[in-house]
Amino acid sequence: VILSMSLWCFDKMSGFKTFLSSIFIFFLVECCLVGCDITDGNAEHLKREHSLTKPYQGVGNQWDFWGSTLVTSSYVRLTPDERSKQGSIWNTVPCYLKDWEMHVQFKVHGSGKKNLHGDGIAIWYTKDRLHPGTVFGNQDQFHGLAIFLDTFRNDLHGMDRSFPYISAMVNNGTVSYDHGKDGRSSELGGCSADIRNRDFDTYLAIRYSRGRLTVMVDVDDKNEWKECIDIGGVRLPTGYFFGASAATGDLSGKYDLIDLLKQFYNHDVISMKLYQLMVDHSPEEENLDWTKIEPSVSLFKSPKDNIDDPTGNFRGTPLTGWKVFLLLLCALLGIVVCAVVGAVVFQKRQERNKRFY
Repeated sequence: VILSMSLWCFDKMSGFKTFLSSIFIFFLVECCLVGCDITDGNAEHLKREHSLTKPYQGVGNQWDFWGSTLVTSSYVRLTPDERSKQGSIWNTVPCYLKDWEMHVQFKVHGSGKKNLHGDGIAIWYTKDRLHPGTVFGNQDQFHGLAIFLDTFRNDLHGMDRSFPYISAMVNNGTVSYDHGKDGRSSELGGCSADIRNRDFDTYLAIRYSRGRLTVMVDVDDKNEWKECIDIGGVRLPTGYFFGASAATGDLSGKYDLIDLLKQFYNHDVISMKLYQLMVDHSPEEENLDWTKIEPSVSLFKSPKDNIDDPTGNFRGTPLTGWKVFLLLLCALLGIVVCAVVGAVVFQKRQERNKRFY
């Protein structure tokens, strides 16, 4: 209705036609930008040298695996549903893309008791590869980015979030992941997601572009992405390696009693697909040696101050693309309404002046 009124008024006043055209063009551009928040998986941008897909012919050449990892024609099982298992799979080709998006299809399943599962999967973009350790089967104090899909609550006092829980961490090699606190002290953001024993495919999307890290999930069989993490000020270098690891817990160490309570699940990776994002950078950014960038995050507050609401959503994340779009849409509609009112008032005054003369 508003647009119809706008067209009627602006047809009467040719001076406003250009204004209306500008609004429509701006509106269409915003729609395109928001619609591209997560790539639709265009095969033209798929980087096969960094992707792991069935029937996994690149394993042994472009991908190495370690530990309990089992490669079949249908899935890559990082760990079976047994105690004290660790496994990982790593791309052998360093990634030199400045802007990228990784889609991971995975499955966490088994016959364990409800709500007693350990430990989870991690997706990595790090300087080093094939370094086993205590963080979901990989080394602690790593350089780079980690996305943790944690299936078991270790911090029995942290009851303000539900598990499984997905979180992100950027490390420059100086910070240790605190298993006892489920990584809260180094967490950048996160969300709860029911990823265990689903009868349908579950997906994770990790996007890094222009210093912004976005993590989306599709775990409800709705064929649509749901925001989990969105944070700016992230600096990641090029030349790091992509990988995935998993662990089912260990009976050695301080968590023996907790591990005794756990029931262990299969952690399967079905595919990892990396897409190149076509983004323009300034001449200064293009001339920068991206391999020398130190992994870091610019935050207004320390990750230790992260506060989660009862649903597990991180409150400190900036506005998402859809929220910005809605705000812009409301602003544009407000401008159109003001323009319509102004046009009507102006036309009535013109008619009144004509009658007066």
